[in-house]
Amino acid sequence: MPVLFLILWLLLNGKVTLEILLFGIGISLVLYLFLVFALGWSLRREALFWRALPCFLLYLLNLVRETAVAAATVARLALTPSKQPEPVLVEFHSGLETNWQNVLLANSITLTPGTITVFQEGDHFLIHSLRTEYAEGIEACSFIRLLRRFPT
Repeated sequence: MPVLFLILWLLLNGKVTLEILLFGIGISLVLYLFLVFALGWSLRREALFWRALPCFLLYLLNLVRETAVAAATVARLALTPSKQPEPVLVEFHSGLETNWQNVLLANSITLTPGTITVFQEGDHFLIHSLRTEYAEGIEACSFIRLLRRFPT
């Protein structure tokens, strides 16, 4: 974590001098100590963060791809007069174990055009979809598959 703080410090300064580097090291260590003592950060959490980072980046790329595909699909629906929205509510259980995984899934569904998370409690979801086919197979969507790969 101190390394990330130092990298952020250097990026925000825009240049690297000895003075900026030394101040950055000092500030990074002070911030890390604050995390440890005031916020309960631990080496276990840091190890979990680094193990989860590749999964999170893959999830983020998938979210961008799914959002782009859904945006094109909804735009086609809006621009085709013969096709009308047929709203539907879909209930399902994600099967995800942790609350943060379920919340991330709920937010990802809402960010995807054409679908909105109406209700989420634990792994129980109620989703509103513009058309029935947009909600088909949501129980086994790529978001859920990727969230299951996260280390917990």
